[in-house]
Amino acid sequence: MPATDFQGSFGRSLLSLRRDPVDSTATTSHHHEPTNMEVELDSFQRQVAEKFIDLNAASGGDNNELLSLEWIGKLLDSFLCCQEEFRAIVFNHRSQISKPPMDRLISDYFERSIKALDVCNAIRDGIEQIRQWQKLADIVISALDSHRPIGEGQLRRAKKALIDLAIGMLDEKDPSSGANLAHRNRSFGRIKDNHSHHHRSIGHFRSLSWSVSRSWSASKQLQALASNLATPRPNDVAASNGLAVPVYTMTSVLLFVMWVLVAAIPCQDRGLQVNFFVPRHFQWAAPVMSLHDKIVEESKRRDRKNCCGLLREIDRIEKSSRSMNELIDSIHFPLTEEKEVEVKERMEELVQVHEALKNGLDPFERKVREVFHRIVRSRTESLDSL
Repeated sequence: MPATDFQGSFGRSLLSLRRDPVDSTATTSHHHEPTNMEVELDSFQRQVAEKFIDLNAASGGDNNELLSLEWIGKLLDSFLCCQEEFRAIVFNHRSQISKPPMDRLISDYFERSIKALDVCNAIRDGIEQIRQWQKLADIVISALDSHRPIGEGQLRRAKKALIDLAIGMLDEKDPSSGANLAHRNRSFGRIKDNHSHHHRSIGHFRSLSWSVSRSWSASKQLQALASNLATPRPNDVAASNGLAVPVYTMTSVLLFVMWVLVAAIPCQDRGLQVNFFVPRHFQWAAPVMSLHDKIVEESKRRDRKNCCGLLREIDRIEKSSRSMNELIDSIHFPLTEEKEVEVKERMEELVQVHEALKNGLDPFERKVREVFHRIVRSRTESLDSL
């Protein structure tokens, strides 16, 4: 859907929403001039809409970036911009925010933001898990270095790393994953005791130092974030001079960003079953709901249903390593020139995704860390000023 499609009937401003209750007998001679506060709040709504229109535009067409490290990085940048504007609104109107109903609404927002901090911690653990896969891909690339002839020892080393990679990328919720992997591993006869090897590898990947407890659930945390999130009531909007609307907007943006992170990155008890809906009269509703629907559709694809994360780079490394694994299974010595060329070609695909992770993970982790610290700072400053 073109970006311009989001700017028509669904682009009603906060000003028009607040004028709706005005008595219909009012004449045009009593035209309401917007106050500075109304202009400020409307500008915030418009900024949120523009950010998500741009993100939606980048999620379609030939250059579809949806759920790539680069695209999610842009999403986090958009969140940080919105968070900064929201922080300014809270500070500028702190005298009104300390009164009912805003004291209740702003307190609810900050309670939800604490839950988002746990999600950020879990995502950083997930990033570390992806780094482990990156290291295994590096072993495969090193073993099958294109400048040397390929020998049996190199293939064994690459095969072992590919098996560890496949085990590490298992979706723990899929009961068939272990059986399928064990079946695939039988072709690699030189690995002794596949069963014990499987459990040692699983143990390695699950023994990473999690910064959330082992009983923590990403799915339940998202549900808690979304719990009882409702559009502001007209009397709350009127009583708060419109301030209830940016609080709802920022809460919805916070929930959506955390939902995308859980959808994309491996974390404990991933789940996307969250009741997320924004009424279409908000300027930013259409692009946000469009992105939500696209991600849900992506999660329903047959080849993504049981994946450990919808991140585009995870999909690429999983497909590339599986393809390389199947090719190695088909190799017999002495190695033909044709097979050696095929191995080099498949390896180039793995090199490309390895480079994408190598270049993209560090900046992405820095942005997740920045989101964490910005949420903490905003909450601390606001509570202090109130």
